[in-house]
Amino acid sequence: MSRRLAAALMKGGGSAFFFKIQAFARQMTAKPLCWIGSEQMQLTFEILRQTGVAALGLLQQPFYYIAVLLMVLQFLRQTRTERKLFHVRLHVWPLLLLRAMLLGLAVGACVSLLSFGLGAAVTMQTIYWLWAVAGILVLFRVRYLCFAYSAGIIGILHSVAGWLEPQALGKAAAPFVESLQSLDIPGLLILIALLHLAEAWLVRLQSTELASPLFLAGKRGKLIGGYQLQGYWPIPLLLLVPAQAGTGADAILPWAPLLGGTALAGSWTMLGVPMVVGFSELTRSLLPEQRARQTAKALLYYSLILGAVAAVAAWWPPLTLVAALCALLLHEAIGWISAAAEQKRSPYYVHSDQGLRVLAVVPGSPAEALGIVPGEIIYKVNGYTTQTPDVFHRALHVNSAFCKLEVINHEGHSKFLQRARFAGEHHQLGIILAPDESSGYYAAAKPASLIELFARKPAAKSRDTTSSM
Repeated sequence: MSRRLAAALMKGGGSAFFFKIQAFARQMTAKPLCWIGSEQMQLTFEILRQTGVAALGLLQQPFYYIAVLLMVLQFLRQTRTERKLFHVRLHVWPLLLLRAMLLGLAVGACVSLLSFGLGAAVTMQTIYWLWAVAGILVLFRVRYLCFAYSAGIIGILHSVAGWLEPQALGKAAAPFVESLQSLDIPGLLILIALLHLAEAWLVRLQSTELASPLFLAGKRGKLIGGYQLQGYWPIPLLLLVPAQAGTGADAILPWAPLLGGTALAGSWTMLGVPMVVGFSELTRSLLPEQRARQTAKALLYYSLILGAVAAVAAWWPPLTLVAALCALLLHEAIGWISAAAEQKRSPYYVHSDQGLRVLAVVPGSPAEALGIVPGEIIYKVNGYTTQTPDVFHRALHVNSAFCKLEVINHEGHSKFLQRARFAGEHHQLGIILAPDESSGYYAAAKPASLIELFARKPAAKSRDTTSSM
């Protein structure tokens, strides 16, 4: 029967197809079926085993916990400042911290998967250098905790170390120079670019949660309102990296990573790397959502430019110094450009001839239930035109059981709101107005340092103390 089928195929012009089937059959009978996919299964089990070991090693490192501790201190300082300025807490920082950690885990998983095709030669020495430089920088500004600054400075030091002879520097300096020379700076900068691509998404996602209202000192001593947008995310990464001799996995990778493909072909391992990204912006002229959109767009451009320059530097090492400078200066330029634009625009959170500007709304308050949002103008309360905060307060108490409001929205249109009032509610319905001359405190505009975080003092100054000085 099989001979007749073969003859029919031969006569029908299917000789080539027949011989291909015959050759495949010989290969199948030469090896058992259980052999098929055994290498893939071995590789899968090895990756899972290495992932577990790397995750355990990550939990044993102190760096991730240090990042979380700094975030806690920053949230506590923010809470103390809000209580000093507004006599109320606007953010529940444990929930913000938990969400930042969960989002960091999600971003870490995505970037780790992408890094499997990257093959950056990141080592424990790289981690030590990153956190050592970041530890020095946060003594001056907490916002320097972002690893874009650390990676940029390390890249500059790496380029300088390339011109030095370690043996000529003595026994004390030689190990540091040799360590710098061994770092894979282009691969590290590509990782930084991927992390900032994720950060752009995080900023858009948490734009309102990251915004904290402030009373700020304006020109000629007049107080104005503003927002501090600040966010940090600890991101644990599991990276596929070249291993030292005799310590790597035996399974052979079926793909060639973009960087270090030759090294990974021999021996590879998984390494847990705790990373941190973050930003800090101050706006006096825009809504928090608008400022967040601009920052996210700038971070997107930053990640694309840095990733492109670092990728070229991976193939042409002389460009490594340029890539390191891009990581450092372009990230700082985001803040410079934002500050310059703020200086050109007029303050937004000030009272106008139409009424009183809303700076913020207390979460869960009657004002939030009514749909009042920051930036709108309270025009009338219970029929009274509110030109001053005193009139606003008196008008609210005309009827202790009910209130009617006329509010001018962002588009300049009026909306009419009404609601019953109940005992125990916020005395201003949860509306925080822009500051006026009666405001007693204002916040410092400069970012905090590590020393200020541990000092446990609010970033608020008394106007009376300032004037007396």
